[in-house]
Amino acid sequence: MSADTALDTDAPTASDVAPADGGVDPFVSLTGWGRTAPTTALLIRPRSYEEAVAAVRATGSRGSIARGLGRAHGDAARNAGGAILDMTALDGIHSIDADTGVVVCGAGVSLRRLLEVLLPLGWFVPVMPGTGHVTVGGAIGADIHGMNHPAAGSFARHVLSVELLTADGEVRTVPRGTPLFDATTGGLGLTGVILSATVRLDRVATSLMSVDTERARDLDDLLARLAASLPRDGDRDRDNDGDGDGDHHRYAAARIDLLARGAALGRAVLLRGDHAPLDALPARARRRPLVHRPLPLRPGDLTAAPALVLPGLLGRTALGLVNAVGYRAAPSRGRTGELRRLAAFFHPLDGVPHWNRIYGRDGFVRYQFVVGYGQEEALRRIVERVARRGCSSFRAELRRFGEADPGWLSFPMAGWALALDLPAGLTGLGPFLDELDEDVAAAGGRVCLAKDARLRPDLLAAMYPRLDEFRALRAELDPRAVFTSDLSRRLSL
Repeated sequence: MSADTALDTDAPTASDVAPADGGVDPFVSLTGWGRTAPTTALLIRPRSYEEAVAAVRATGSRGSIARGLGRAHGDAARNAGGAILDMTALDGIHSIDADTGVVVCGAGVSLRRLLEVLLPLGWFVPVMPGTGHVTVGGAIGADIHGMNHPAAGSFARHVLSVELLTADGEVRTVPRGTPLFDATTGGLGLTGVILSATVRLDRVATSLMSVDTERARDLDDLLARLAASLPRDGDRDRDNDGDGDGDHHRYAAARIDLLARGAALGRAVLLRGDHAPLDALPARARRRPLVHRPLPLRPGDLTAAPALVLPGLLGRTALGLVNAVGYRAAPSRGRTGELRRLAAFFHPLDGVPHWNRIYGRDGFVRYQFVVGYGQEEALRRIVERVARRGCSSFRAELRRFGEADPGWLSFPMAGWALALDLPAGLTGLGPFLDELDEDVAAAGGRVCLAKDARLRPDLLAAMYPRLDEFRALRAELDPRAVFTSDLSRRLSL
């Protein structure tokens, strides 16, 4: 423990909450996935509802917060001097209705595990983020989004109910459509501990994706292609088979080169995909169309490059070369109907161990924001500012969002969402991102709190108009602030 880390003497101790075999690792140092600003907390691993209730009831004045697999980039799942509830032991899959596609599962089960179990039955997780190493509880608490947001919305739209452990130590069944449900989905664990969830799934016919790849020569070209490639906001897959309908694609995202300037500003490689129908598979593969196997990354895949680069060496020159190679590797006239395994399309970086170390010892900051339709000039100004500064962002992705989701602190809203990773040690990074925050807020947009570790609290209300409702419900439900995180303290949530 570092000398400047104060631990709360009223926090629960190992003797207060430890199970018989010692399921507590006292006072561990934790970071977010970005590996910045480690803090020290008491780590508690409940393996049952009873142990989770005991831990919450023993919480001291520094509070506690639930944590899953640690993929939140910032400080949403950290609690300096307090307690962290590691929920990964509650990973049971309690029931699956193979006819209706409804699963009841523990909050600690990962989306990757769900996929392994559900896919052979012809069902797919309705919203899949860029990694399978996310728990169901984390997916609900962050109200995650995927490449299919205009058609599917965020994860919470597919959750029918949750079992929530609240600050009074009671376990409540919280159905969708209630204020507590909307405060919990996207509420980053601050309304209580999600213990289990009932989730509605999507039907698929095969375990492969049909993928189109093409270049966009600049930002205008990219926005036009993205707008044309996805279903209209709120549209659903009409036959519920998981693939696209008509000329639209269910999934789309663009890997954007943020070092390109001038006429090439915003150039990108656009990926669009659908779940492959049975008749698209080779004859041999049709015998077992739902077999799910991890796919090794191809050396030429742009997202595989971290495995080939030493940590800390991604300077502007090297990254510019990587970006140029990735852009030129995409077919100039496009490629359609390429069959890919699910892991290669959704989770290419999951096959690269510890890829979050690529930016060196200081770690990285994930900056993600969305601005509404009609604010394309604001998006252009931000892209131009990032390009002029020469920020070394290896991963930068632009997506289109559909209508806003019901969660009071949910990130998605109708518009354009840009996510980029930046080395935390970049000189002047904090002031630069503060300026971008102001641009985003002025355009009526918002930053993603699940990825954030540095937003100023004075901008929060402008970005999240239901913030006061969230604060009021939390004050009523949890007057002692039993559930607290570094993020909630920083932003006065």
